Amino acid sequence: MNDSPGWASPGSAPSGEPGRGDSGDRRDEPGQSPPEDRPAPPVNWSKQQPPAGQWAAPTGAGPGQSGGPGGGHPGGGQGGWGHQGGWGSGWAQPPAAKPGIIPLRPLGVGEILDGAVSTMRAHWRTVLGISLVVAVLTQTAGTLATGIWFRESGSLQGLENNPNPTFDETMDALGGTLGSSGVTWLIGMLGTIIATALLTMVVSRAVLGRSVSTAEAWRGARSQLPRLFGLLFLLPLLIAAVAAAVLAPGIILSATGVPTAGAALIVVGGVAALITSVWLWIRYSLAAPALMLEKQGVIASLRRSAKLVRGAWWRIFGIQLLTVVLIFFVGAVIEIPTSIVAMIVGGDGAMDWLSGESVATSWTFLIVVGIGAVISSTITFPISAGVTALLYMDQRIRREALDLELVRAAAAAEPGAQQSGIPQPHTSTPGS
Repeated sequence: MNDSPGWASPGSAPSGEPGRGDSGDRRDEPGQSPPEDRPAPPVNWSKQQPPAGQWAAPTGAGPGQSGGPGGGHPGGGQGGWGHQGGWGSGWAQPPAAKPGIIPLRPLGVGEILDGAVSTMRAHWRTVLGISLVVAVLTQTAGTLATGIWFRESGSLQGLENNPNPTFDETMDALGGTLGSSGVTWLIGMLGTIIATALLTMVVSRAVLGRSVSTAEAWRGARSQLPRLFGLLFLLPLLIAAVAAAVLAPGIILSATGVPTAGAALIVVGGVAALITSVWLWIRYSLAAPALMLEKQGVIASLRRSAKLVRGAWWRIFGIQLLTVVLIFFVGAVIEIPTSIVAMIVGGDGAMDWLSGESVATSWTFLIVVGIGAVISSTITFPISAGVTALLYMDQRIRREALDLELVRAAAAAEPGAQQSGIPQPHTSTPGS
């Protein structure tokens, strides 16, 4: 949030410029001096040597060796630092500050997932309250829309038993399926937007060890909601436009009387569209937290995400894919039993609907399925939003030393931080 130092994007040296280390951690390597563009040390950094225990001298250092009064070759007689003989092995890595849910340093995959779960555990009232309210509202709207307008509409499954459907029957089935799916997707997207906005604000505070109420999260997020709506509607349109452009040649060939070549081109285009869509999804996956926390516009947040993802596409893809699989299994564990209960309670009509023999469902079936979807969304919303927000922070820590700014923000919020043991940041750590 803009009232906390560190969230605003660096204006003079954004991620992606030469010297920023686009493809890796920008922290110093052994034997290198700190880069000139490294952010200035915090205002409360002592002019004297760091406190004892934060930097340990190389093991066995003495006169004539590294760390001793005589200087000399850094390896002494061992060819390296310390008793292990490896560069940097004798330097004690100072513990990373952890005022909140994550340590303020580059994060591993497990730490990102654990941070998302820790946010739910530490701030469960706010997190689960937001997710539950959003899930109940969106699922209620979706269930009502399906029950009122699409409960008895034609279905594509219903055409399986009709080998020669008329044009009206085909259009009715297609319209019913697309209408139901479109309305459900639109309502679900609105819920995802609101949940993402509010939960990103909660995660941004949880990283600093601060609690936030639902009202505070709403006040921090509401000014950016219109832009977030624009962003999350623009991305599917962009992906759909790219997919349509790739598939268009095959569709045109099929329509002009060359079905074999057209079908082959459609298959190739479909594969290309899938690959391109996944690439765009990952490239712009950090746009939402950039928009919310840096108060960026829609286009600026897309550019910001592209810069942060550059050089780390495969890593972010792996983490996002793992998150999608995790969310799928969590949802399946909850929704499969509730769907079975819905079919039992709903009677034969639900079974016939699933098999395509009937196109009508009971309200009981829809309500029980909706309850399962509410429970599933309440749990999965925080995981999805938390992982994306923490991925954004991790990339900024790696590229822009955001951890220094976050330590400053945490220390400023807690006057006793120096005495309470929160480590102060350092500008260079040999061997880190």
